[in-house]
Parts: sequence; C-alpha cells; structure tokens
Amino acid sequence: MIRTMQDFVETLKAALRVSTPLVAVRTPDPAGTVQTVLGVLNGKGDETPVLHWDVMRGLAGLNDAGKAEARRVLDGGDPAMASVRPSDALTLAEKLGQDAILFFANGQRFFSDAVVAQGIWNLRDSFKAKGCMLALLMTSGSTLPPELAEDVFLMDEPLPSAEDLGGIVASTFASAGLPEPDTEVSGKAIDAVIGLAAFPAEQALAMSVTKNGLDMAGLWERKRQVIEQTPGLSVWRGGETFDHIGGVQNVKTFLRAVVAGAEPPRVVVFIDEIEKHLAGTGTDLSGVKTEMTGALLTWMQDRRADGCIFIGPPGAAKSAVAKATGNTACIPTIAFDLAGMQSSLVGASGDRLRTALKIVDAVSQGRTLFIATCNKIATLPPELRRRFTLGTFFFDLPSVEERGTIWKIYTRKYVNSGEPPDDEGWTGAEIEECCRKAYRLKISLQEAAQYIVPVSRSASEEIKSLRLQASGKFISASAPGVYKYEEAAAMPKGVKRVFRDMTA
Repeated sequence: MIRTMQDFVETLKAALRVSTPLVAVRTPDPAGTVQTVLGVLNGKGDETPVLHWDVMRGLAGLNDAGKAEARRVLDGGDPAMASVRPSDALTLAEKLGQDAILFFANGQRFFSDAVVAQGIWNLRDSFKAKGCMLALLMTSGSTLPPELAEDVFLMDEPLPSAEDLGGIVASTFASAGLPEPDTEVSGKAIDAVIGLAAFPAEQALAMSVTKNGLDMAGLWERKRQVIEQTPGLSVWRGGETFDHIGGVQNVKTFLRAVVAGAEPPRVVVFIDEIEKHLAGTGTDLSGVKTEMTGALLTWMQDRRADGCIFIGPPGAAKSAVAKATGNTACIPTIAFDLAGMQSSLVGASGDRLRTALKIVDAVSQGRTLFIATCNKIATLPPELRRRFTLGTFFFDLPSVEERGTIWKIYTRKYVNSGEPPDDEGWTGAEIEECCRKAYRLKISLQEAAQYIVPVSRSASEEIKSLRLQASGKFISASAPGVYKYEEAAAMPKGVKRVFRDMTA
C-alpha cells in the first residue's frame, strides 16, 4: 500500500525499471506528478522522450527528446488539429520510439468511450516491447473501466506529508522575504494545510503570509474552502465546546480522556443521522449504498479508525456533543455527508467517497475519531456498529439536575433572567428554543413555553421503545456505566404518583 511520497516514488521507479506499459496515477496534482516522474528518470531525463497529451493542446513534447519525437510522429502536422481527439492521440502513440513516456491528462473523462478504452489496451503489448509507458493521469478516487482493470497498473499519489509541507512553508516564507519561521509557527502552519495537495497548500500559504507573519485564521479558512470543494465534506465552523453543553457528563468525560490520551485524534469526522445515509444497504437495486457502506467499512478497518455512536431521541444533545468535541480538543471537525457524495453517474458515488476518505486520511495523519448519531440503531448493519470501537452511548432525556444546568446556560445566552416553566420531559434543544423564543418575541419564559410541545409527549412511544432497546446494552451518556431503564422512574411526576397509588 502506498502511504507516503517515498513509497510512491519507489513504486514509480520499479514500474519504470521493468517497463510497465500502462500505468494509471490517481493524483490531486497532475502537474506535480509529471515533475515527480521526470525527477526519477535516473539521469536519463534528457535522452528519454517525454510527451504530454490533453484535449486542448493535443500531443506535445515536455523535453527536447520529447519535442523531437512529437514532430516525428505528427510528421509536420499541427498538434491542435491532428491529435486533440483522444482516439487520434492513441493511434499516434503506437508510432512512438523506444523508452518514450506519454502522459495522458484526465484519463477518467474518456473511459466511457469504447474507442478510447480499446486504444489504450492496444498499446499494452507494443509499449511493453519498446519499453514505453502510457501514464494515465486521473483524479483522486476515480476508477478504471472493467476492460482495463487487469492490464493497467494503478497507483495512488499520496497527499503531501508533514515533512513535505514543512519544506513548502519554509520556501513560502523565503519567497516573501521573511526569515525562516520557528518550530512553533511552522508546526501550526503545517497543521493548517495538512490534507491539501502541494499546489493549493502553497497558494493558501502564499495568500496568508503578511509582513507581520502568518495569518493563521485566514489560512484555516482557505483550507476549509478547499476541503469543501469535495462533494459531501464540510468543516464545522461553530465555536461550541463541552462547556456550552449541560448534562451528559459521562460521555463528555470519556471524550475528554480520548482526545487527551495516547495517540489523540487529529480530526473528528461527524456523521449525523447515519441510519438515514445508509438506508437501503444490501437492498438497493443500484448497489450504490451497498458499495459505499462497504468502502467505508473497509477504510475504517484498514486505518483502525476509532469511533462512537450516539443514540437517543431528537434534541438530547447528540449532535451538539459531536460538534463540540473538535473545538474542545482544538482539532477540526469535518461533517461527512454520504448522501451528498452520491451521483447519478455510474461509479461516481464510490469515487467521491474514496476521494473524501483520502482527504480525511491526510488531514488526520492516520488518527481519526468518527462520531455518528442516530435515532434508530436497529437499521444499522452489525458490521458497521462493530467498526465504532469506542462504544455506543445512549442519550436519554435530561434529569432535573441536568435541566437546571441547561437553563443556566441558555438563559445566560439569551435572556439573563426569568423563572423557568414546568420543564418535565424537556430536552436540551427544547430548553434552548424556549429561551430563544422569549428573546425574539420579547416575552417571558413562561409565555414562550406555551409554544413548545416537548418530544416526550409528541413521540412518547418512540422514546419508550428507544429506552427499552438501550437498557443494559449501551453506555449511559449521563452517568457512569451501562444505561438502565426503569419505567416507573422515567414517568412524568403525575403519572408516577398514580402508579404508586395503584400499587399501594
């Protein structure tokens, strides 16, 4: 498996050494890949014909030997007329001489054309005999068509390592005429751009360097914007920490220990309502959901990624805790939207997922904490639940003491004063909404409560079912140990009194 740039270079050298005829490179920076190949020609860069093809400029040489070879195979023709069609370029490629290397830009764009796929395959034996190589440059996550999968050697170029980015930071400061940054500044800059390809990292750094040093906030924002260009990925920008969340003390204590322990995570990946994202796994006729679920499971297993599942009724602080974990640990939180990665194009959904996972892998440097929330865990495949090795936590409705803490947090945020209404069975989200309504409508908390129907009433049967399902099976988010549900203790005050009278 290629995990570092050194692994990639060594694999590339081996492919050149044994004259591998057809190679596909999934890369975030095609221009950088070309330069990497030129750098590993073992001193034969001048005598090895190196050519490049793209759909705008056609066939062109990249060095003197390549330019001479392009003129020879074009026989004086105009490259823009004779070779801009991929099929024409592949026909001309059969005329290339010994040891030539031809880069084929954006190969994934043309695989659906049967003529192009056949043209690539036709080069296999002739290129092998002449020691030539066709290097198909592809976007990260793209896949080969079945016709070529067995004949094309596929490689993934990794994103820059921390060491690689350290060199980019130093060169950027030097280009700006600034002294070399100290270890602390360099480390913060590397953390801010890790997960980006070399070119966007260099551009983000260059735009963030000022006379007074590095604009770290601007650098992080540019990184967020680059990450969010990937379908299904977004970076959480809220500033909430665990101090802004009342109750659920047990899960907060646990997560604090995780982010402060050995091998702490470098990124939190948040999947909200995961059961909805994976609905249809194993039963969808297209196979898309099943493929995506399988790819996610394999990635988590191979990377030994840690994770937690939060289950509970709506508004019980599941999402709030997940989002606050990253800020509490001072690491980014990436929202992972599997539905947003789906595409109507065949195979594109899997490609998008693999691209997103590659970015997560680079940002986390192998240390990822997945947090998934759900309202119904029964629909999740057992093999997926097993990947979340840190456990499943049940978020019940907050207790009297927890509600008191939550009221203090939100009255301080919105209204500063006022007597809380009868809040039996309320969730933290409903307490916040009451305070927010009182603030927006300029009314008392008691009046605002008239516009709220707690979920404990509107979905009482669903909550009871969740509690019975969780009892003795999941960890309590509020108190140490396994969650235990006692029906009488969970009833509203008035119901409990009737229950006791009936059993007296």
